[in-house]
This record gives sequence, structure tokens and C-alpha cells, in this order.
Amino acid sequence: MKGATFGEVFAVREFKVIFGSFVLLIAGDGIKMLALSVLVYERTGSPGLSAAAYMAGWLPFFLGGLFLLSLADRLSPRALMIAGELIRAVTCLLLAYAGLPVWGMLALVVATGLFSPVFFAARAAMLPEVLPGDAFVLGRSVLNVASAGAQIVGLAAGGTFLTFAGPPGALAVTAGLSVVAALVLRFGLPYRAARKAGEQGAVRQTLQVNRRLLADGRVRGLLLAGWLPCVCLAGAEAMVVPYLGGQGEAGVVLAAAAGGMAVGEFVVGRFAAPALRERLSLPLAVLLGVPWLGFAVSPGIGWAAALAAVGAAGLAYQLGLQRRFVDAVPEDVRGQAFGLQSAGLMTGQAVGAALIGGLGEVIAPGQAIAVSGAAGILVALALARVLRPAPDRVAA
Repeated sequence: MKGATFGEVFAVREFKVIFGSFVLLIAGDGIKMLALSVLVYERTGSPGLSAAAYMAGWLPFFLGGLFLLSLADRLSPRALMIAGELIRAVTCLLLAYAGLPVWGMLALVVATGLFSPVFFAARAAMLPEVLPGDAFVLGRSVLNVASAGAQIVGLAAGGTFLTFAGPPGALAVTAGLSVVAALVLRFGLPYRAARKAGEQGAVRQTLQVNRRLLADGRVRGLLLAGWLPCVCLAGAEAMVVPYLGGQGEAGVVLAAAAGGMAVGEFVVGRFAAPALRERLSLPLAVLLGVPWLGFAVSPGIGWAAALAAVGAAGLAYQLGLQRRFVDAVPEDVRGQAFGLQSAGLMTGQAVGAALIGGLGEVIAPGQAIAVSGAAGILVALALARVLRPAPDRVAA
């Protein structure tokens, strides 16, 4: 199959709007997660709670993904994306200025995040509709590179605001970015009707379609391959703040990881042909875990940043799975399929962060990060049969 080009992708108006709003979303979330994690660590001094705060916005993806995902196909995608931005803005303002206790902040993030998988699914399911064929994979690569760049900017800005305005000021910035993103979507994205009418209750339909997707061996294998290596990466990244003592230096290491992800996504997306991307999935998934082993020897901030960057570059392994996933799922439930993919990923990352955060309560944070890296290597090798493409796809 002939590969697409960046010029072809950016020639699509709808993609440009999705791209702009996505950059604002990721930059804001980078600021929010860092600010909330530092705020909780300052109040409690607990590595476990700090890691939980860093990943708290991901935990509700389990419940939302289990019961609500059919809404991604039953409602207009533009309306869903706008609603997601406005809910995020209100949440950040409450976290910044409502004077909530730590448990109240975490509960708010969890409660308002229940619909997050629906919002993410609406965005993800639009891509193969506006970018057909291999252009979809390259579009995902562009968004991933933009995500990394936005994370770097967001973390750098977050560190600045943490220094001069504290966590409340950083959270207020996220609220402002969310409002801007909502306006970009409302006035820049053409209306699209719902993908399918509701034939039964949203919860019942979500459960039914989830069972249908997970019963398909090909879909299930691709979902697990997309989820499990990232679980281990999330556990390592969630321990960066405790590893560096809760100071702003954590933003440097996390920004380096985002930069490594950007380089990996760009190189694989731009220079690897479709068949080569699929062949690279296994070695890149293994790479995702290897560098984190170096944290066992307590590297300084420079080496920690370099190791994080190399490890995160392995996230490009997911590009080799995207075309196979679109081919495997039925078109009429594509929104829910992408939502299930995102929900499982986010839920797994929250679980990974909680497990490694708990481990960080009994061993040194650097050792906990190394354990997470070792687990990532073992998981990638266990998924080798799925990560390797079928011979007919290699020849495609």
C-alpha cells in the first residue's frame, strides 16, 4: 500500500481543526497533571498519593468505557468534543479555587472524568472518516508528534506557573486553554450527524458491543497489544515526581520523555513504509521498557531525562497496529471500538501508576521505576505473536 504524505493530511480542513484543538487539550492536560501531582505531594509528602494524583484523570475511563461508550456513535461528535472541553475547564477552576481537601480533589477528577472516554472516542473515530487509508495512520502519527510537543510546552509552562503562581495558577491556565479549544471546535468543525441511532439504552448497548468486540480474537489481541506495554510506561512516569523529590525538575524529565515520543513517532511515521511500521512494532515495544532499567542506579536529572526520552521513543510501536485495528472493527461501531481502545489504555495506565506508586512506598522510587521497565520488556515479549504482523500484511 502506498504511504500518505504530511501535505495530503494537512490539506484536509477537518483534520486541521482536530489538530489545533488536540494540541490545546494535551498542553492543558500536561499542565493540569503536573500541577495536581505537585499540589498533592506538597500537602501529603506521599509518593503513592502523588502518583495517584498524576493518573487520577485516567481512572474513570474504566467505568465510562464499560457503560457509556455507545454515546460516541449515537451523538454528534462535534457536540461531544465541545462538552468535554467545557467540563475540563470547570473541573480545573474548582481544583484551583474551591479549597477542596486532597480526597475531594481526587474524587472530583474521577467523577468528571467518567465521560472522558466518550469524548476521546468521538475525536478518534472521526480520523479514519476524514483521512482514508494510510493517511489515517499518518494522521495518528501527526497527532502523536503534536501531543509530544504540546506536552513539552505544557510541562515547561506548568513548571513556570508552579514557580511563580503555584498550582492554582497552573490549573487556571488549563481551564483557559479548554475554553479556547471549545471555541475552535464550535466555529471550525463542520457538523456531522451521529454515526448510528440508538436501538436500546446506552448502557445496555455499550455492554453488548463491548462483549462483541472482545469476543473477536483479532480485535482482542490488538487491544491488549495497545494497552499492556503502555501500562508499564505509565507506572515508570508516575514515579518521576517522587523520584525527584516533588520539585519542578520532574517537568524536565517528563518533557524529555515527550520529546523522545515525538522523535520516535515522526521518524517511524515519516520514513517507514506501511509494512515496515508493522514489522517494527515488536522491537519498539521492547524498547519502551529497556531504558527505565537504568533508574536502578539512581541517575541524576540529565541521565534520567535521556533515559526517559529513549524509552518513550518506543511508543511509535503503536503506529504499526493502527491500520490493522481499523480493518478489524465493524464500521458502525467504530466510535465505540476506538473508545474501548482509549478506555482500556487509560484505565491500564491508572492501574500501572497505582501499582508502581504502591511499590514506591516500600522501595526507593528509582528501583520502582526499574521494576516497571522490566515488566514492560516481559509484556512486550509475551505479546510477540500479536505485535508481529501476518506474512500477508508484511508483503502488502
